[in-house]
Amino acid sequence: MFEDESEIYNIFISQLKDDDEEYNRFIGKLEASYDFQWKNHSIFDRTDKEQLTEQMKNVDVVIILSGMYSKNKNLIQQEIDLARKLEKPIVIIRPYGMENVPGSIEDTASEVVGWNTSCIIDSVRESLESNEGI
Repeated sequence: MFEDESEIYNIFISQLKDDDEEYNRFIGKLEASYDFQWKNHSIFDRTDKEQLTEQMKNVDVVIILSGMYSKNKNLIQQEIDLARKLEKPIVIIRPYGMENVPGSIEDTASEVVGWNTSCIIDSVRESLESNEGI
C-alpha cells in the first residue's frame, strides 16, 4: 500500500521569536523534504491564549522544539498543555546536538526524535496513525 504523498499535514511548531535559530533550522529541514507537504499554523505574533488556541485547534500535530524549553518554560508548557487539552499528538524534537529532553516534557509526547529529517517526518505520520485509534 502506498502512502498518499499529496496529503498536506497541518502542523503547529513551537517558537519563541520570529528569528529563532532553532526554529528556522527546523523549518529548513521540513522545507528540504521533497515528499512531505505541510502547512505551518504557528505564528509568532500572538499575545494571548485565545490566539494560541486559534492557531492550534485545526492542526494535525503539535511539534515542540525542546531546546526552547529552558529559554521559556512557561510558554512551551502552555503549548503542551493546550495540545493535550485539544487532544493533539505531540512530537518532541530533542535539543539540537543533544540526546536528552529537558524537564518532564518527554512524558507528554506521542514521539520523541532528533533532527534527522526522515525521522521527523516518520514521527509526524506515525503519531497521527496512533492517534486515530483513540
